[in-house]
Amino acid sequence: MLHHPTVERLHELRLFGMAAALAEQGHQAGIDSLGFEERLGLLVEREATHRNALQLSARLRRARLRFAEAVPEDIDYRTARGLDRTLLTRLLTGEWIRQHQNVILVAPTGLGKTWLACALVNQACRHGFSAAYLRMPKFNEETALAHASGRFARLLTQWAKTDILVLDDLAMAPMTDGARRDLLEMLDDRHGRCSTIATSQIPVEHWHDAIGEPTVADAILDRLVHNAHRITLAGESMRRRRGALTALAEKD
Repeated sequence: MLHHPTVERLHELRLFGMAAALAEQGHQAGIDSLGFEERLGLLVEREATHRNALQLSARLRRARLRFAEAVPEDIDYRTARGLDRTLLTRLLTGEWIRQHQNVILVAPTGLGKTWLACALVNQACRHGFSAAYLRMPKFNEETALAHASGRFARLLTQWAKTDILVLDDLAMAPMTDGARRDLLEMLDDRHGRCSTIATSQIPVEHWHDAIGEPTVADAILDRLVHNAHRITLAGESMRRRRGALTALAEKD
């Protein structure tokens, strides 16, 4: 009898999870056999689940990942590409983030390095960490615009507070002197306090030359590489392979 006004009151209090659970309890057979504390516990648990889902959705939305749909449950361990399942399992615990370590993913195009980075970030967001995604070939342009508009200091502050920063396709495009120094300043603010995931098609040993300006390159790599877990993938492009399988299936 009191369920309807109570549900409305819960909505007014923005306790939407509890409101939904209470409304559902009114239609569940045998719910009256549970005691007051048991039913209240179910309502509280539903509210906590609802809020956690909203918070996760907000963290993922702010991260603006290239592959928002990438989740750890969908990681492909069957395709031969040198993926170390033991290391991935360890990384998915999030302990590397708590210890302010980094992850480096190196692979030719088509092997899923960016997707894998996004899956790691998705799992990190489930653990409550904040994240952001940067596509490095556009870094020159984006930082130049930020300087011109007076937003760069605010960007640095935002990056410094972000638990995980994805630097996608690092060392893939020439960097201006200003962009190199901006990258160094960003990494210096984060070093020992936050974690970074860097992906690249270029092996790490060639990053120094690709970044340019030896002194700045040394400083960037010192803050990025030396405390990083490395994942190196190799093999046939997964996109090409799946395309061939699809074509074969269509012929059949």
